[in-house]
Amino acid sequence: MNTYINQIIRVCIFSAMLLMFLTACKKDQYYVDGGLSDPNFKGSMFQYLESKPFYFDTLTTVIKLAGLQENFEKDEMTFFAPTDNSIKRALVEANKTLYQAGKDTILNLNEIDSEIWRKYVMRYMFKGANKLNDYPQLDTRLLAVYPGQNYLSYNNTIFNIGVIYDDVNGIKYGGYRHIVISYLNNLNTPSQTSTWTTINVSSSDIKPINGVVHTLADKSTFGFNTDFTGDVLALK
Repeated sequence: MNTYINQIIRVCIFSAMLLMFLTACKKDQYYVDGGLSDPNFKGSMFQYLESKPFYFDTLTTVIKLAGLQENFEKDEMTFFAPTDNSIKRALVEANKTLYQAGKDTILNLNEIDSEIWRKYVMRYMFKGANKLNDYPQLDTRLLAVYPGQNYLSYNNTIFNIGVIYDDVNGIKYGGYRHIVISYLNNLNTPSQTSTWTTINVSSSDIKPINGVVHTLADKSTFGFNTDFTGDVLALK
C-alpha cells in the first residue's frame, strides 16, 4: 500500500514539475521571442496609437498639438510610447507648481504651447526601426562590460538604451529580457547610473508599417524629469 501511495506522490510531483517547466517555456517564448501574438500592425504608427485609446488617447492629442502627426505617419522611427497616465502625472505636477506660484492652472491640453509638447514628445522618438534584439545588453553593475549604448533622440537628447538580461534558476542572464531607456541627467558624468532616470519598457516590438513601438511602464512621468514643469511655468 505504501509503495502504491509513494508512486502516486512521485507521479504528482513529476506532473507539477512538468507543468511548471512548460509554463516557463511559454513565458520565455513570449518575452524573449517578442510575443506569441502577431506584433505587426497594418497601419502607420499614428494609426496604431489611435487604435489603443485606453493607453494613448491623450498621447495622440498631444502629438497633434505638437505638429508631429505627419512624422508618426511617414517617418521610419522607433518610438518609446509614454502612456496617458504618464502625461496626466506630469500635468498634475505642473499644476501644483503653477498653483503654488499663484498662476492659472492648466485645464486643457491646448493651453500648453505647442513647442513644449513638441520638445518633449521628440524625446521619445528615435530615427530607424529598432527592436529588442537590435539593442546591446545593459548591466548597470558591470557597465564596463555591458554598457548598453547612447542614442540621440529626434531633438538630440542623449539617452542610454539597453536590454536587461535577468537571472533565472541560478543561471546568470538566462531569464526574461526587457528594454530600459535612461535619461542622462548629468552629461558631465554620463556613466554614473545613479544620475540616470531609467524607465522600463512594458511591451516591446510592436511593428506598424513605418517603425517600431515600445510601450513604457505606466508609472513613468512624461518628460523623464521636471523640465516639463519648468517650461510650462516659464511660459505662463
